[in-house]
Amino acid sequence: MIRPATPDDIPVIERIVAQAYRPYIARIGATPGPMLDDYTARVGQGVVHVLQEGGAIHAVLVLIPEPGCLLLDNIAVLPSAQGKGYGRVLMQYAEDVARLAGYSTIRLYTQEMMTENISIYLRYGYVETHRAQELSLHRVFMKKTLHQNPKAE
Repeated sequence: MIRPATPDDIPVIERIVAQAYRPYIARIGATPGPMLDDYTARVGQGVVHVLQEGGAIHAVLVLIPEPGCLLLDNIAVLPSAQGKGYGRVLMQYAEDVARLAGYSTIRLYTQEMMTENISIYLRYGYVETHRAQELSLHRVFMKKTLHQNPKAE
């Protein structure tokens, strides 16, 4: 079940994000942006969703409406829950939310040294639009054009 996050979920959200991104700190030489986000504010904005199964939250998704597209700002799966398809479910959910909101494009960015994430996004139909340095991080920007009726593809 995917649902909007509540203030009671914030400690679990922060733990999931920390555990999911901690392995990248040494590789990129910096703290990944999602670990620095203000989840109290994000939950208050209504942009955080959690994937819950068996009474426990296993994954987090942050979707931010922007002019002309939906930003998939963060997707984090608890390391012990990885490999169960939760990431795939959240990626599809993000696309469904974007379509329902009338967006034809969803975009994201990731750190260029998170090569496995880039590969995942490419497999899901995202294309790289550009690379840039922001906040001392080398980022890869990607987007996906959404079809309004994916079953017709």
